[in-house]
Amino acid sequence: MNKIALTGLTPPQITEQLSLNQSFRGKQIFKWIYSHECDFDKMTNLSKDLRELLKEKAVVRSSTVNQVLKDPDGTVKLQIKLSDELFIETVLLTDKSDRKTACVSCQAGCAMKCAFCQTGTLGLARNLTPGEIIEQFMYLEEVSGTLDNIVFMGMGEPMMNLDAIRTAIEILSSPDGRNLSTRRITLSTCGVIKGIYDLADNGPLIRLAVSLTTADEELRESLMPVQKGNPLADLREAINYYAQKTGKRVTLEAALLHNKNTGKESAGRLIEFARGLDVNINLIPWNPIDTLPFEEPDAKECRDFVTELEKAGLNVTLRTRRGRTIKGACGQLGKTSAES
Repeated sequence: MNKIALTGLTPPQITEQLSLNQSFRGKQIFKWIYSHECDFDKMTNLSKDLRELLKEKAVVRSSTVNQVLKDPDGTVKLQIKLSDELFIETVLLTDKSDRKTACVSCQAGCAMKCAFCQTGTLGLARNLTPGEIIEQFMYLEEVSGTLDNIVFMGMGEPMMNLDAIRTAIEILSSPDGRNLSTRRITLSTCGVIKGIYDLADNGPLIRLAVSLTTADEELRESLMPVQKGNPLADLREAINYYAQKTGKRVTLEAALLHNKNTGKESAGRLIEFARGLDVNINLIPWNPIDTLPFEEPDAKECRDFVTELEKAGLNVTLRTRRGRTIKGACGQLGKTSAES
């Protein structure tokens, strides 16, 4: 793209990249962008000359919405085309209290190769820019109205693109930008220990979720290759450090796979892992992906697993699966190019 994409730039960066003589102009443009205005001619407090300069040198966004899919349960999935012809997907989730959450992607594809995840079969194309991350949120708001929360749980491993995520959060939480509270932001990692410590020590202060799936070392390594360089004992220490350093309870996530990680032994290992940690546990029955060799757990299998954890005094939530008819449920995102 030859023009400057303004979404993802801070006011000083807008001022610098457009070579503006007055720094307050960058702030004015910034405010327009996060009030969902993409037409430079409608930025009425800018001079005509500046609006012409913007039309010549800049665009508000670098990506475009290629497809909008809506599930009967209220879930919305957007397929977004990036400037280099790659595609990503982002999802809007609505809960029973009508709270709206943007589930955004941070990479085109993913290098982590989790065996039960569609995105993990794609490999990594590239990291997203801060602007490409923010644009997902903005597009979802334009489709569905004001959003309450954002979760970095879409395509990609957030800890492998943490600098861009930090910039995106800085902009979305800016009082002159979207003014989204960091208390409403959650980042989910498959267990990259270095990133957990980095986030704890250097911020931003947001909620952390860790996709654990199983606390069985051998099984986890077969399902989640990240385990090889991030062993469970060290991961547990990192989770405890994050909770102690930030004062925020960490969420442990587990995709429940039929006859894989739902038995009493698996429950016992998870109980032992979570004992003494300040955590909630979110259980997500696996969502079907035709090309992957797993089965969904049945309702009794899920209930029995929940019961085992609750008997041990753990705080457990069995998540309702949403967006399945549009392949927008957890683990189902997977388009990176027009051919895929």
